[in-house]
Amino acid sequence: MRKSLTLLDELQQIDLKIDGFNGEKNRLLEEMAKLDTSIEEAEAAISMKNNDLMFAEDERIAIDESLAQEIDNIVRSEQRLKEIKTQKEYQAVSKEITTARKLKSELEEQLAAKLMLLEEQKSEIASLRENLTSLEENIAARKGEVQGAIDRLEEGIAQDITAREEIVKELPASIIRRYAQLREQRRGIAVVEARNGSCLGCNMNLPPQLYNTLFRCDDIIVCPHCQRMLVLRQELK
Repeated sequence: MRKSLTLLDELQQIDLKIDGFNGEKNRLLEEMAKLDTSIEEAEAAISMKNNDLMFAEDERIAIDESLAQEIDNIVRSEQRLKEIKTQKEYQAVSKEITTARKLKSELEEQLAAKLMLLEEQKSEIASLRENLTSLEENIAARKGEVQGAIDRLEEGIAQDITAREEIVKELPASIIRRYAQLREQRRGIAVVEARNGSCLGCNMNLPPQLYNTLFRCDDIIVCPHCQRMLVLRQELK
C-alpha cells in the first residue's frame, strides 16, 4: 500500500501540473482570440467610416446636381428676361432669378462644407488604415510568441500525460475511480498531505488515532472533514 500511496501522490502532482499547463494554455488561447478581435474591431471601424464616406459622397453628388440645376435655371431665366415685354412679367422673372441666386449661394456653401467633410473623412480613414497595418504587424509578432508558448505547453502536457499513464497502469482501477471522483468533487485536489496532526487540504485537525494510523501506510485514509486522501510525505520517501 505504501507504493500505491506514493503513486497516488505522484499522480496528484502530475495532474496539478497538467491543470496548471491547461489553465495557462486556455489563458493564451483567450489572448489569441482577443488579438483577433482587436483586428476585427479595427476593420469594422474602417468599414463604418467608409460607409459614412459613401453616404457623404452621395450627399455631395445630390448637392452638386441641385447646384447645376439652379445655375441652369438662372441662365434660362436671364435669357427669358431679355424677351419679356411687360413690367409685371419682368418683375416676376427677376424675383425668380434672385431666389435662384440665393439658393445657388446656399448650395455652394453646402457643397464647400461637404467637400471639407469628405477630405476629413478620407484623412481619418487613411489614418485608421495606417494604424491597422501597424496593429496587424504587432499582433502578428505577439501571436507568434503566444503560439510558441502554447506549443511548449502542449509538449509539456504530452510528456506529463505519458508519465501519468504509466502511473495509472500500476494502480488498481478501484483506486483510480475513487481518485477521479474526488478530483471532480474537490476542485482537482484528491490527495493532500497530513502534517503536524492536520489535513493541509482543509486545515482541520485530524483525530490523533487517525493521524497515527497514517504512519503505517497500510491503507488509504481519508480526511473526515474534506474526504480527501491523506498521505504523510515524509513516510513515503
